[in-house]
Parts: sequence; C-alpha cells; structure tokens
Amino acid sequence: MDANRQTRRRVLATLGATGVAALAGCTDDSGSENGSGDGTDGGMTDGGTTDGTGGGTTTGTAGASVSGTLKVGVVQPVSGDLQYYGQQALWGFYSGLGYKGEASSLPDASTGTKTMSVGDLDVEMHVRDTKLDSQTAQEVATDLVTSEEVDLLFGGTSSAAATRIVNSVTKQSGVPTMIGPAASADITSSSETCTDLVFRASENTAMDARSGGRYVAENSDVSSVYLFGADYSFGRAVVNNYRTVLEANGVEIVGERFVPQGYSEWTPLLDQAVEAGAEGIVGGFTVSTLPALFTTVLNGDYDFRVFGGFATQITTQIVGQTMQKVLGDPLTADAVENSNLGPFTTRYHWNQYDNPINDRFVELYSNAYGAVPDLFTSGTFTAASAIVQAAQSAGSTDGSEIADALRGMTVRDTPKGEGAYTFQEYNNQARSPMTVANVVPNEEDRWNAPVMPSEPVATISKDRTTIPADSSEMNCSL
Repeated sequence: MDANRQTRRRVLATLGATGVAALAGCTDDSGSENGSGDGTDGGMTDGGTTDGTGGGTTTGTAGASVSGTLKVGVVQPVSGDLQYYGQQALWGFYSGLGYKGEASSLPDASTGTKTMSVGDLDVEMHVRDTKLDSQTAQEVATDLVTSEEVDLLFGGTSSAAATRIVNSVTKQSGVPTMIGPAASADITSSSETCTDLVFRASENTAMDARSGGRYVAENSDVSSVYLFGADYSFGRAVVNNYRTVLEANGVEIVGERFVPQGYSEWTPLLDQAVEAGAEGIVGGFTVSTLPALFTTVLNGDYDFRVFGGFATQITTQIVGQTMQKVLGDPLTADAVENSNLGPFTTRYHWNQYDNPINDRFVELYSNAYGAVPDLFTSGTFTAASAIVQAAQSAGSTDGSEIADALRGMTVRDTPKGEGAYTFQEYNNQARSPMTVANVVPNEEDRWNAPVMPSEPVATISKDRTTIPADSSEMNCSL
C-alpha cells in the first residue's frame, strides 16, 4: 500500500500541471463547474447487464468482516449559491454509512475530517470544498491523493469537475473514484473518461431521458414530440437520449432546438412546435431556463403536454412559484392537473419507494437535516453502501481491492430497495429503477416547494434505464 501511494505521489507531481492545461476545454471560459454542462439538478428532465437480464452478483454478506481505516477523499461544493447540491450529496452519503453502521446521528456538510464506523471498519472522510469550480475540484482531489494518501475518491457535482478529476487525478494516480452526483452520461459511456477505476452509483442524464422517453411512448397518447434543450452537454444528452428512445418506439420527432442557458423568448419557439404538429414537448433545462419556459407555457393557449424530469428542491421551488403566479395561490390539484405539465421522471425522491430501507433513510436524513431526501441522495447513499459492501467482500481497505469487488456488484442496501442498484461490468455505471410521477401541490412540511412529485404512476425497471452495451452511444467496454 505504501509503495502504491509513493508511486501515486511521484506521478501526480510530474504530470499534474499538464492535466490542468489539457483539460481546460472541459469547462466554460471561466473554468466554472456551473457552465460546463451536466444539468446537475436534473433539470425538469434538469443499459442493463451485458445479458440484459437485470442480474448481478451481490458480494459481501451481512456478517462479512473487515477492520481498519478506509480513507475517502470527498470533493463537493459546500459553499456558494449552489451549495445545496453538495450538501445533499454529502447528506445522502452520510446516510448510507449511517444506515450500514446503525448510527443514531449524522455529520453536517462542513469541510474537515469526519469518521463513521460500520462494525470494525472506520470510514475516515476528508471533505474538501470545490466552490463549484472545476479547477478547484481538481486541485483538492490532487491534494487528497498526494497529501492525505486517500484510498478512494468520492464526488464531483458537475461533469466539468468529474471529467477533470478522472483524467487528471484518477487515471494518473490509480486511485479508484466513485463519481457522484455528476450526471453527464459521457462519464461512463465515453472512451475518454471510461476506465476500470471510475464507478458511478448516481443516476445520469441518459437514465432520465430513456425512462421519460419510454413512458411517453408506452403510456401516453402522444405520437409527435418537439425536443428542446440547453445548448451544452446536459441539454444535448437529454435531447439525444429522448430522440433515441422515442423514435425506437414509433414516436415522431417533429423538431429540435437548442437555446442558451437563461433563454426567455419562448413564444416564437413554442409556436413553431405547434405549427410542426407537436403533441408534446421535452425541455432539457435547469433552473436558469425553466421559469421562463413554464411561464410561457402556462400563459399560452397550448394543447401539447410538457415532459421531462423532476429536479431538486431548488428548481422545483422556483417552478412551483411560477405556477402559483399563473394558476393562483394556493395551488389546487385541479389547476395543476389541467396545466399540461408532466408527468415527469425522477431519479429519486423520498416518496417514490416503499420499503424498509427507504423508510429508515427518510427517518435518518430528516432527523439530521430537517428535510426529506432529494434528487441526488439515493445515488450517494448507494455509493457509500456499495463502498462498505465492497470493503467487506474484499476483507480489505485497499482501494484497488475494493474496486475489484465493486465491478459487477449488486448493492444490497439502497433506498430503492434491496439489490436495486447493479454496477454494469461494461462501464461501471450502476443501473437502477426510475419512476414517473405527476406534479401535485405540496403536502410535505419538510419539502420547501409549492409542488412535489405524486406517488409513482409508473416504474421503469433497472434493465431498461441505462445505455445498453451494444448501443452506438456506448463507447465504453471494460
């Protein structure tokens, strides 16, 4: 282990500066994560095992033994305007460890060193703030590997941060990395970032779109759709994946249009969708664009339905406030139902799964943080659960041995149910079920938004949510 760490340090010392320059194109001109493009909050949109059977190997047993200290370097944004993204990622991760270790309390989302125990295993987390900046994310990840000599890395809220960490730190150091909640499908489908060292339990944009597209095709009367997306990787991923699924299921795509983030002149574009014969539209956008789009839709006399995905509380709050301005406050169930908004897919929300693990997760999380679990939290809970399970299976805290155990593993304890997440052997992306829910007025005191997801109206099984190994969009084969 010490020899591995010394090699890691030498490699990063000589190659770290090169990595910064080589990856400048992975961010926007400012180097900010926020402009880079994975639609980290899911937007309001914002495959299977190799054999397609939905199988997998559950490694580790409830009584498996591992002792010692596992050092995890954690990189998340915990300051600034969008610190909530990093907070909920951490809260989910801590909840996963808390569930595994039967903890009575959970850490806060501050930086520093936090230790949580699962049996004789001490998970020592070194938490660093990326400040929602991709270069900072790379720098703190490098420091965690070279100075703290961590066994694993966890984090990356945007694809800019995740990509830089993978290419400049993970590949050069050999430290296995659990990405999350960064959502760009490319991280685990592109040959540029695909590696046997990179894993992701968190759901991605392809899963959003494939689940939503499948629902539109199989459970609605919509036969023609106009696709809109933000003009960067997140929006393009949404449009590309919706197109793939909708066309494969006989739904006609009558037009596509990409617009800049924050675009507001929606009336002419929506009129074009009507003229093209669209019975539905999809919007691959985040909080900077959705309020203007929804205001125009709600104020206009449009017959088409709007499809996409439920987002985090931040975006849902703003969208709900927009609905209140147009439809009235308080919102009524009839007004929301007649708005032609949804149903929408969701990666996860607290009320989508009915099982003992989720019940305990909601209890732990709500008691600790005063809110119900949000969009990113099931993925990061599962990341923590998977790491512990892999360490138990390997009987080791060595990062490479944990990575070996993660490959192809079905994770036992997850908020979506026992065994609901499986790491696909061909790209180390975990597949999991996705749900579809209606938009309804909020009835949950610990959800700070005027609207919320209903109970699920459909569930898409996990073997139908991810990009399949034989797809032309899958350029990763491990």
